[in-house]
Amino acid sequence: MKPNIILAEIKTPNGARLTLVEHDGSYCIRVNGQQLMHSSVAASEIRLGELGCERHPPAGAAIRVLIGGLGLGFTLQSVLQSVGPKSVVHVAELLPEIVTWNRTHLAGLNGQALADARVTVFAEDVTRVLKRAARAPYDVIVLDIDNGTTAMVKNENHALYREAGLRLISRALQPGGRVAIWSACSDPLIERQLTQTGFVVQATKARLHERAKSSNYMIYLADKLAAPEKNVHRVSRLG
Repeated sequence: MKPNIILAEIKTPNGARLTLVEHDGSYCIRVNGQQLMHSSVAASEIRLGELGCERHPPAGAAIRVLIGGLGLGFTLQSVLQSVGPKSVVHVAELLPEIVTWNRTHLAGLNGQALADARVTVFAEDVTRVLKRAARAPYDVIVLDIDNGTTAMVKNENHALYREAGLRLISRALQPGGRVAIWSACSDPLIERQLTQTGFVVQATKARLHERAKSSNYMIYLADKLAAPEKNVHRVSRLG
């Protein structure tokens, strides 16, 4: 049996042990020994990028995209494949070590996505990027922060998915823009709060991997209305 090889290790802001592990050509990021993400089960991360950008085909005008959370780089790779050559893609990653891992250990895994000329990386909390974005809103925001709408790496991360955080996201989006949010499980509270914030919401199931028979994860697609509309309370379920 081939061994697990720890390629890198850091401490997170809340004191947890974050490790990058390689095993037989696959890569995994663990928090205190618990798997956070794995390269062999990245279908939902790829789907997140596709769904986030599906309303803006590559043949259309250049768009601005913000990705919150770099991870193993699969969502970034998916977004780059979904948008046109003149688009701008910003990535906010709290931990600079994750960025370094993607440029080194993981470069072959995600097609050296960070080397793409369309990409700019901000090694900071995504909330700071969102606050600045009110001056130049994005067309698409894709969020895979921590463990989705729950927190494993930084306790404060779950606040982004509650009322104040969702209003911040709304202000950072162009009218008619979309936010796509990855979640490890169904989260009725975020559905309700997205709707109350004025988004039109789709709750979409996502598979662990392409051959999986069940869909364990959720992707919440929330579209900001192109013009103000009162009393919008619509939630649909796909998948």
